[in-house]
Amino acid sequence: MKTPIWIPSKERIDNSNMKVFLDYINSIRKLNFNSYDELYKWSISEIDEFWESIWNYSEIRYSKKYDEIISSYDMPGANWFSGAKINFAENLLRKQNDDIALISCRENFETIKISYKELYLLTAKTAEALKEIGVTKGDRVAGYISNIPEAVIVMLATISLGAIWSSCSPDFGTQGVLDRFEQIQPKVLFASEEYSYNGKIFSNKEKIANISSKLSGLIKTVLIPLNNNPGEVLVDSNSISKNYFNGFVNNSATEIQFVQSDFSHPVYIMYSSGTTGKPKCIVHGAGGTFLQHYKELSLHTDLKVTDTIFYFTTCGWMMWNWLISSLSIGAKIVLYDGSPVYPSTEKLWQLIDEIGITIFGTSPKFLSICEKEEFSPFNKFNLNSLKTILSTGSPLSDINYDWVYSNVKKDILLSSISGGTDIISCFMLGNPMLPVYKGEIQCFGLGMKVEVFDEDGRSIKHEKGELVCTAPFPSMPVYFWDDFDNKKYLSAYFEYFPGIWRHGDYIEITENNGIIVYGRSDATLNPGGVRIGTAEIYRLVETFEFVKDSLVIGVNYNSDVKILLFVVLKDESVLTNDLTNQIKMKIKKDASPRHLPNQIIQVDEIPHTISGKKVESTIARIFNGGVIDNKEALANPSSLDQFYEIKKNIKFAD
Repeated sequence: MKTPIWIPSKERIDNSNMKVFLDYINSIRKLNFNSYDELYKWSISEIDEFWESIWNYSEIRYSKKYDEIISSYDMPGANWFSGAKINFAENLLRKQNDDIALISCRENFETIKISYKELYLLTAKTAEALKEIGVTKGDRVAGYISNIPEAVIVMLATISLGAIWSSCSPDFGTQGVLDRFEQIQPKVLFASEEYSYNGKIFSNKEKIANISSKLSGLIKTVLIPLNNNPGEVLVDSNSISKNYFNGFVNNSATEIQFVQSDFSHPVYIMYSSGTTGKPKCIVHGAGGTFLQHYKELSLHTDLKVTDTIFYFTTCGWMMWNWLISSLSIGAKIVLYDGSPVYPSTEKLWQLIDEIGITIFGTSPKFLSICEKEEFSPFNKFNLNSLKTILSTGSPLSDINYDWVYSNVKKDILLSSISGGTDIISCFMLGNPMLPVYKGEIQCFGLGMKVEVFDEDGRSIKHEKGELVCTAPFPSMPVYFWDDFDNKKYLSAYFEYFPGIWRHGDYIEITENNGIIVYGRSDATLNPGGVRIGTAEIYRLVETFEFVKDSLVIGVNYNSDVKILLFVVLKDESVLTNDLTNQIKMKIKKDASPRHLPNQIIQVDEIPHTISGKKVESTIARIFNGGVIDNKEALANPSSLDQFYEIKKNIKFAD
């Protein structure tokens, strides 16, 4: 057995929300659980009892209670909490006092704080303004918007009316926005006129005009100035044009009439990455999103009303939706808009001390940047408030774990979490009751019956395989927008193993019942018939000081697979034979000869999606003769040009 890198104290376990919930289950169900493992096994064997317990424990607000917890255990086809009438926004706005709800931090601008009482009033005014121009139940309202309070306010107002919210960040290009919003035809568009990143101001005015002109059904575009303060609406905004946010929402409304809808009524439309065509429009329902987020934030994240939670995200990533659900707990939410390393890597760590952040959400990439710059937050800041670090977007490497416990804090819960836009939540999370093992996610989420299947559909342990979920869960997508006969939906999740959710991740369950993620299964390499996860290579290659970024693919050649590794080097370095050999020796020693790249090639940049994920499948398509349909899904589409050139000249040795 591996030795844990961190073990929670008895005090931390006893004071955790997870322990409170375990005792709650023991009490109401007349059980005698003493461990998370026992609680988890019950949650996936007594699925209806578990989710009924979350319904009750979360104290969800409803106007009509459910008639039935779950209609069947079929996937897809399970109908959750039928007969119930709820409103998602009402459950996020349960708290209405002077406690701070939102703390908005932006590059080079003053911090804005909004209380729960002010958030409710601003939502009421925005809902009234939307209602006045004809927004009703089922309409779509879209945001081309920065991570600012207005995004939260408009989302809550939209959903309070029974309408549907969808958003993307202002760094999306025009076509990328249209590829998403043209499919859902929003009635209203809220748009950030400008945004700041890395100390520079970028204007979106021309793009907004272009987008607005091409969205059929759009009746109103509301602009948000760069340094807008929505709190000024509560004082006076009479002189501001109705085309701008503060003028648009300026009315006398003080109460919200929350429109009640079915448990599965749509609240969010999210989007797949769209790297192989137009993004799929993934529709998420009110009740499933609320219960799942409440479970993950309260129990797995151990979020309390006294906490201040931060996650570095944009409005184009599901982690924004996840973060905002922290309102249901009554915690403080820190919204950050800008670069995570401007003016330096110290900025976000400095915020922890300035604001008193207790739960800090980031990515392996940010932690690696700090590590490579030899920056030690421990030596610069006190970080007394910090109790948990969350990380997602890609797997944490062993070096990330070592760096955090050596340079941030020894007594801290480092929670790697993993799920996705498809479920607007997580399959695997942290746990305040469990130890942390280097390189492993702590546990599967309560109520998520996750298994690992081999290629023949057999359940396996301690081997790499496909992440599947073998029982329904309430945050499965309601449907895909305009997906007649559910063809795209079924193809996305149920084509590979009929009746079983196949998520598309390549994972392994360890002897500690933890999880190692090896990357996307559609990007898994298969040289000589041995399956290799891309993350296995990244976690070795990116330990080198001279490597800034990397990407690995498999190329089909003579009935086998040749591995190509592309690297971006730091400081305009050149890939020499010596550096190439260093990389190969590291891979051979710490992985296996099967992992060795056939060739290592230096490139200028690695293509990423707008949410920051590497796009192995896109580059693999280039080298394997596929078609790239949608470059607009990429943050840096011009980076593809160099790969087309490399393909023209590449030769493989047999």
